[in-house]
Amino acid sequence: MSVKTYIEAINDALHYEMERDTSVFLIGEDIGSFGGAFKATKGLFQKFGADRVIDTPIAESGIVGAAIGASLFGYRPVAEMQFSDFITNAFNQIVTVAATTAYRWNMPVPIVIRCPSGAGISGGPFHSRNPEVWFAHQPGLKVVCPGTPEDAKGLLISAIRDDSPVLYFEHKRLYRSLKSEVPDGEFTVPIGKARIAREGSDLSIITYGSTLPLAIEVADEFAKQGNRRIEVIDIRSLIPLDEEAILSSVRKTNRALILHEDNLTAGFGAELSALITEKAFESLDAPVRRLASFDSPVPFAPSLEKEVLPDKSKLLKAIQDILKY
Repeated sequence: MSVKTYIEAINDALHYEMERDTSVFLIGEDIGSFGGAFKATKGLFQKFGADRVIDTPIAESGIVGAAIGASLFGYRPVAEMQFSDFITNAFNQIVTVAATTAYRWNMPVPIVIRCPSGAGISGGPFHSRNPEVWFAHQPGLKVVCPGTPEDAKGLLISAIRDDSPVLYFEHKRLYRSLKSEVPDGEFTVPIGKARIAREGSDLSIITYGSTLPLAIEVADEFAKQGNRRIEVIDIRSLIPLDEEAILSSVRKTNRALILHEDNLTAGFGAELSALITEKAFESLDAPVRRLASFDSPVPFAPSLEKEVLPDKSKLLKAIQDILKY
């Protein structure tokens, strides 16, 4: 085990898989000698060379298209979107081509698209989006959102080895704010398997990605007070979704709060709410509650950005409202 930041864990996963499997290569903007906009690929160009760490023009559609083509010839490309916001430029390649090829041709498309996503760094409306739910809607894709350094490594290695196209959402605010022990060498986390981040009996917070640390912080505070135990379910993977882990938790605690950073309307929380309502309604002692970002572009000003995003005070109020119902 080694202590690593979230972004170091990503770099470790890329390094390990490139060393293990020569069919793995990286493709994206400024990922070569520069090491990527956030330094996620730091040192990989120097070790593996320009044939396996490929710098591209600013052309997201071309990046994903090249990755799809290479995958059909036996390679395992990892494509980086410098910011997840600009994945819109590659939308057709992902949902029309990558997502349907296995269905149409019975051929694997083992590509990973790394998507630095999210707000909280004053990136403004063009560098702060959380677009994971767009791809959760499309059959043929897998969508993962790690919320810890350990999962950042384990889910990325699993994604690279998967024969389906995988959208891997890595939150920019977590890059250097999270640090924990991460297994060295071979380490995978199964895609589609949630985990109980905190055990509890009074309410289930169902979350993923950037809001996981917030949920854990609040759950730990309640535990210290001794009167309420909050369970935190980190779903880790949106598609495939570990339905049983979610339903089992809600049936135990009888209350559900869904927390994510993406905006509220038609966010993935709506899907989770529908799941709980349809399959665990008789276990509920309060309505399912969602806490998410406002339906607004993310402002540039830090004070306004904070108003848009879910935070500790909003989460505490939501929990109190559910517990008092």
